[in-house]
Amino acid sequence: MTNNHQFTQVIFEMLNKYFDKNAEDIFQNSPLLQYLNIKTKSANKGSKSRPSLGNHYALYVLVEDYINKGFYNQKNYEDYEGARFSDLLRRQRELPFGEKLQNHALNHRLNMEFTKYFPTLGQKPILRDLETSRYWINENLLIIKVAKVNYNIAIVIKEIIDAYVNARQQSFRDFMSYCDELLEIENKDNNEAVNFIKSLLRPNVDARVFEITSYGILKTFYGEQKIFWGYSLEELTEDNLILYKTGRTNANDGGN
Repeated sequence: MTNNHQFTQVIFEMLNKYFDKNAEDIFQNSPLLQYLNIKTKSANKGSKSRPSLGNHYALYVLVEDYINKGFYNQKNYEDYEGARFSDLLRRQRELPFGEKLQNHALNHRLNMEFTKYFPTLGQKPILRDLETSRYWINENLLIIKVAKVNYNIAIVIKEIIDAYVNARQQSFRDFMSYCDELLEIENKDNNEAVNFIKSLLRPNVDARVFEITSYGILKTFYGEQKIFWGYSLEELTEDNLILYKTGRTNANDGGN
């Protein structure tokens, strides 16, 4: 189930670092790694990519809890009382871009999406007790057997998500740089300004830059057009066209 994309190389670099010649076999035998490979396509994808970190962070905080509590390569995780929901949610919101995350990914969204990709597996990443609000990572998905040897991928999972978030942060820094340049566009000559605007419409430009630039072009175009309206030819009103945008930039529904 390998769907190679640009970030796949980063995943395999980390697998090779920890597992050397067994990296490919571990990947092929790990639904969790394959799921992350699917979920990291937008790290280097085009301007229409809309990455969400909710499911990444739900997985991240549980794996982090698993490691920090000393269960990595140990055999007593089944005795763990579980992580508290409030602690997991607080930790999610401490992570980059995570301050507005809600409970959806921890409670059902990650498990639902994972099941969509692996419907016959019969395993879900998150285990939880509704009465006590305690949560566990499914250790069966962390232990991968290759050639009769068990390999724990918890640390690799955490590092893959860290690398993905770093890529998204770099994308955000690029976005801010584009915005700074847009503010200076009046100081450019016509040809330079046109070439710069064209560069912002390339497929690999951040979606927010694409949307802002597209809106600016359309608003300028329609702003120079007029309409005449009224109830009779004798009483007409002249108005400039106005382009409205509702919704926020990069909202999940795409705005209107």
